[in-house]
Amino acid sequence: MAEALDPALPPAVDALAQRVLREACDGGLRLATAESCTGGLLASLLTDIPGMSHAFERGFVVYTNEAKSEMLAVSKAVLDNDGAVSEAAARGMAEGAIARSNADLATSITGFTEGAPGQPAGLVHLACARRGGSTTHRKLELGDVGRAKVRIGALEGALAMLADRLSAAPIADAAAPT
Repeated sequence: MAEALDPALPPAVDALAQRVLREACDGGLRLATAESCTGGLLASLLTDIPGMSHAFERGFVVYTNEAKSEMLAVSKAVLDNDGAVSEAAARGMAEGAIARSNADLATSITGFTEGAPGQPAGLVHLACARRGGSTTHRKLELGDVGRAKVRIGALEGALAMLADRLSAAPIADAAAPT
């Protein structure tokens, strides 16, 4: 079994995914994902819940810089100067997913699951863009806890961002800090 799927998804993450989908369905909103280090796990999770998966519009798996640039229009300057794992890249990914979909909200995940020189294990940047509104960002420092735990932590963080954005009033959302 793949490492990230063994053990099974923590119940709290599953409950959060159900809450996000329920709120999206109740609000008539569509969701998109732009994922790097999670490799499509969030998209898979959002399409795996019966009766609510229709809120999921599409997902982008952009593991390489070339994919981030080609599929989501993340600028080469951002990728070269800030890096693929950065606030600027996460924002660019989420905004690119909004621009290239019919979604109302898009979330992005980019991070390092394992450490290397200049790449701290467990560093994850998340962003959530709302069509016609602001883009928010969160930085997670999960530490050197292993590939699977970083990916699950990133899922939980992205779902929490979506939940926050879904519960925000549209007028307050437009004025939200970026």
